[in-house]
Amino acid sequence: MRASLIQIAVDEDESVESRRRRVASLVRDQAGADLVVLPELWTTGAFAFEAFGNEAEALEGPTHEVMAKAASDAGVWLHAGSVPERAPDGTLYNTSLFFSPSGELAASYRKIHRFGFDKGEAVLMGRGEDLVTVRLPETTVGVATCYDLRFPELFRGLVDAGAETLVIPAGWPERRRAHWTLLARARAVENQAFVLACGTAGTHARVPQAGHSIVVDPWGEVLAEAGADEEILTVEFDPGKVSVTREQFPALKDRVL
Repeated sequence: MRASLIQIAVDEDESVESRRRRVASLVRDQAGADLVVLPELWTTGAFAFEAFGNEAEALEGPTHEVMAKAASDAGVWLHAGSVPERAPDGTLYNTSLFFSPSGELAASYRKIHRFGFDKGEAVLMGRGEDLVTVRLPETTVGVATCYDLRFPELFRGLVDAGAETLVIPAGWPERRRAHWTLLARARAVENQAFVLACGTAGTHARVPQAGHSIVVDPWGEVLAEAGADEEILTVEFDPGKVSVTREQFPALKDRVL
């Protein structure tokens, strides 16, 4: 299976509309991949809290329209990162969009763990409630977003729902980059699953981003890791390694709690 993680730099001088068009072109360039992954809140920047309300869109808004066509043009499964969604009742959510190779919306996921404690996303956005998996021909994908990475219970739930590959878009800050790598590897090892974690690059809202998108195998080995700048990280991996690992070292069968 071939996956491409597009580590987008969110430049405050680039309009959201221009970035959508540019990213759509990058997605189209990945024709031949099985899965393409974008970062969290790449339209606005994950720390650009003041922009969430102004840039919020309906689930089937402009990002949905542009990314659906890009997925169809490239013929790829596309995790289009997340956008600030405005629900019909006015509530904002940090919502991920997952498209099939035909451009259909296969799934959406509202982020469950909101970052910020008593400010930012934590007070501006509603909390999602549902775990989400997507069945691809090669593997079942479990979907999570950024701060979710710190909560292992969510990933246990995804594994119980059949997940073999965990896809995590993020806008992770540089000052906690060591946690990003550590937690991505931990989630892979403890769940005996592949982890594909795609972050943003650059600086937005005066917060330098970690970049360093990463792909980890079920033994915790890093298969590929990006640098700090915008780049496309492409890796080939065998989804069958999940079942082999779980058979050879059946730790999940010993769960008590």
